[in-house]
Amino acid sequence: MLSVRRIYWPAINLIGPGCVKEIGAEIAKLGLKKALLVSDDMLLKHGVVGKVTDVLDASGVAYQVFTDVKPNPTMQNVNDGLAAFREGGCDFIISVGGGSPQDAAKAVGLLHTNGGNIADYEGINKSVHKSVPIIAINTTAGTASEVTINYVITDEIRKIKMVMVDPNSLAVIAVNDPELMVSKPASLTAATGMDALTHAIEAYVTKGAYELTDALALKAIEFIAGSLETAVKDGGNLEARSGMAWGSYVAGLSFSNAGLGIVHSMAHQLGSEYDVPHGVANAILLPYIMAFNLDAAPEKFADIARAMGKDTAAAETKEAAAKLALEAVQELSRKVGIPALKDTAFRPEDVDKLAEQAMRDVCTGGNPKDVTLEDLKSLYMQAYQG
Repeated sequence: MLSVRRIYWPAINLIGPGCVKEIGAEIAKLGLKKALLVSDDMLLKHGVVGKVTDVLDASGVAYQVFTDVKPNPTMQNVNDGLAAFREGGCDFIISVGGGSPQDAAKAVGLLHTNGGNIADYEGINKSVHKSVPIIAINTTAGTASEVTINYVITDEIRKIKMVMVDPNSLAVIAVNDPELMVSKPASLTAATGMDALTHAIEAYVTKGAYELTDALALKAIEFIAGSLETAVKDGGNLEARSGMAWGSYVAGLSFSNAGLGIVHSMAHQLGSEYDVPHGVANAILLPYIMAFNLDAAPEKFADIARAMGKDTAAAETKEAAAKLALEAVQELSRKVGIPALKDTAFRPEDVDKLAEQAMRDVCTGGNPKDVTLEDLKSLYMQAYQG
């Protein structure tokens, strides 16, 4: 309780059905003139971008649309976005989407104010100047990039994901409108929802956790455990979508301030090497890494089990109570249809390379249990063998 904590989250946070309609007034208050709207082709095709531009048109806000962002955004996507920002005479960014557009937008915003190449900012606190103002409109209950100081960009040459942790990338306004999420397909809802659950679980047990992040993480787990299955099976259920919006948002506040662990370190490599969607990679790996970490924080894993609806009172030991968390996660994964690692493009012969890269990942240091290279190799193979 005596430690000094530096807490980061956006200055303005809008959450709830229909809240995207309020962005015009907020933009006017900030005196901003022209936005680069960063999104992807799928959200443009399905009309989600249009719902945002309708608000901008009604509010008289000038904008230019940029949708050349891949599911795992690349350095080229960032460079193209930066060129569009400058050529369009923009002074702020509106990001619309899940983690990919959000992360690309952060990278563009920081490059504009700091210069250089995006690879220069890999790691922790590498920039000097704040990003241009970003209004981050989230459309998936998963990555929570709209509220965090983290972003991830793929180096398509080295085939690695570069993880950046930088308060200068933080959005000024975060928007979570569940009405923008109701059209998401079940598989995407499942993957992003399990990503949010991974954030909350890792934030709760990470070495960097403390009182505030603990409270946020547990509440996020409750939201997600109570909402995800319904959101997957009944995508139009606004109550379930709202529960997931809150769960993802609160989990983001937690991990942005506490850190993550090796679920993310290892998942990043599956994304960069095989283009496995980030949420799917996290969901596949989560049970195996929870089992690895159980003895490092059994009381906390028992808390997770209770937050997911498990009755730990009858457990004979704290270890038995902790294992109920693992059981709860496995049950939820089955219910929402998470695939197995063997069903992806994963190749066992790549395990040495993947483990070496994961060992260097910025998230590895936050794991509750110290790991070796051999541990990471073993965990990849356990997940592969099922």
